Amino acid sequence: MRIGVFICHCGSNIGGTVDCAKVAALAATFPDVVYATDPMYTCAEPGQAAIEEAIKNYQLDGVVVASCSPRMHEPTFRRTVERAGLNRYMFEMANIREHVSWIGKDIEANTNKAAELVKMAVAKLRNNKALHAASFDVNKKVLVIGGGVAGIQAALDCAEGGIPVVLVEREATIGGKMAKLDKTFPTVDCSACILGPKMVDVAQSPNITTYAYSEIESISGYVGNFTVTIRKKTTYVDWSKCTGCGACTEKCPSKKTPDAFNEVTGLTTAITIAFPQAIPKKAVINAQHCKKLLTGKCGVCAKTCPTGAINYEMKDELVTETVGAIVAATGYDLVDWTQYEQYGGGRYPDVITSLQYERLLSASGPTGGHIVRPSDGKEPKNVVFIQCVGSRDRSIGRPYCSGFCCMYTAKQAVLTKDHMPDSQSYVFYMDIRANGKLYDEFQRRAVEEYGTEYIRGRVSKIYPDGKGHLIVKGADTLLGQAVEVEADLVVLAVGVEAAKGAARLAEKLRISYDSYGFFMESHVKLKPVETNTAGVYLAGVCQGVKDIPASVAQGSAAAAKVLSLFSKDKLQSDPQISQVDIKRCIACGKCVQTCPFGAIELFDFRGQQKARVIETVCQGCGLCTATCPQGAIQLAHFTDNQILAEVDALCQC
Repeated sequence: MRIGVFICHCGSNIGGTVDCAKVAALAATFPDVVYATDPMYTCAEPGQAAIEEAIKNYQLDGVVVASCSPRMHEPTFRRTVERAGLNRYMFEMANIREHVSWIGKDIEANTNKAAELVKMAVAKLRNNKALHAASFDVNKKVLVIGGGVAGIQAALDCAEGGIPVVLVEREATIGGKMAKLDKTFPTVDCSACILGPKMVDVAQSPNITTYAYSEIESISGYVGNFTVTIRKKTTYVDWSKCTGCGACTEKCPSKKTPDAFNEVTGLTTAITIAFPQAIPKKAVINAQHCKKLLTGKCGVCAKTCPTGAINYEMKDELVTETVGAIVAATGYDLVDWTQYEQYGGGRYPDVITSLQYERLLSASGPTGGHIVRPSDGKEPKNVVFIQCVGSRDRSIGRPYCSGFCCMYTAKQAVLTKDHMPDSQSYVFYMDIRANGKLYDEFQRRAVEEYGTEYIRGRVSKIYPDGKGHLIVKGADTLLGQAVEVEADLVVLAVGVEAAKGAARLAEKLRISYDSYGFFMESHVKLKPVETNTAGVYLAGVCQGVKDIPASVAQGSAAAAKVLSLFSKDKLQSDPQISQVDIKRCIACGKCVQTCPFGAIELFDFRGQQKARVIETVCQGCGLCTATCPQGAIQLAHFTDNQILAEVDALCQC
């Protein structure tokens, strides 16, 4: 075998703490190495050209590149050797940047370690075999999970590209959190006015099938061919008959149902349509408050409905869809702010969340856009906003910044002044983070034009004064003294967290999520909308905190990835998959139980049960290889012999 080795300087990233020339000289002495060099930038065009030229001039059978993370550049170098005529799996990469140069400054120690890693890569390459991908057909339909603004944008872009879209939303209407907002920053335009047309476009698009009030039950299959089971939750209303006239909501006698869409700032009926612009505009019965379902008495809505759409016997329904790609856009939920006992822990009616305040500001809200105190219905004069409630707080496991709280608080302070010119707004903050386009200018307007008083410091306690007011006790760190503000209404800028059930959905999608529940992208910089499961993409806050423009952009980016995937009639499977040695398999079934992708099954082989791998489903994770007690399963490109060769090489150093 003839092997070429390339030790990358990566400027000073590697060359600053590793003697690359010495590593190359040592590599030249390793078995089967006929060529070794140390280019400055191997990933650059001249570096790749040098690899191609060396393969031709030295008739190389394999190539080792020692540089940065394979996660970043291995596909690049595989394409390089393939262009020169080698099989792409006759390439190995040693990570001497993250594993060597970035973790120590001892040049001699780093050089020795780099040489050891290169020797291991050479030893593995000597045991590599050419692998070849198989082709399979693509089902050109996409599933979008989540009907918020990111999911809507992804669905519309895919539909515009001619792709059939299945949009699944767990609530009774699409629109997500944006549908609950009154205005948006920094332009202070009506949220419903800019989101509404997009929601209507979804309803009218012939390429989009919407399953509202539905959830994902299960997902199986692989990129190009996912089988998805969708649970359509019971609405007790036949949506094929419901016209959204609202007659049932007007006559329903159960008028003390907490209004979930209005963030429980008001009451509604047991049968309701979320809001006037809802898509789909269909009624849903809340089974926990419906007298007919609880006691068997009433039935007013059924008598009132002109189309006979009410069905008290309705049950959940399971629907199966086959798609080729999936976009997860599940959005976010607010942190449980009631755990903050110092802010009343939910005991004080005049301490509300920012989203509840949005519903009070909205003309479609429970008060018709009039700002009133929940406790007595009076108009507040002093409104105090408290930032970073549930974000940047390690004590509750939420150390991250929620990103857009500073801006929506500034917006709410501006709107408060517009609604009540005689009012005064106070904002307790830690730092102002307004880094978007026109964001800082907007925040300055809240201070300079609308008279909002910003107090830099944390609030230690909120308590009633016994006279119908709340005392907000905190600190002004700029003045270096304690402050107390008498408030009629306190608004908490509550931070965001991953949507409830996100972890369970991630397991169904077979994608990773971080310690906070947000879905993890394949690469934080280079693949921000892709995941480690081929064919599954991310959009919006499910991947991490972001505002509306960023969510819309990511929705379009995810759609672009789907369109790119579907531009091919056939896809190629990764040949780095598990393979079963039938002779050694004893059909114990441990591999079947272990496989997280359902890629292994038992079958009858000449009257005996044996395991086999479903090649298109296998993701090459190797769990089955480690689990098999007989060693009957080997992972292609990471066989026992290849790994042991690396271990032997390391032991000989």
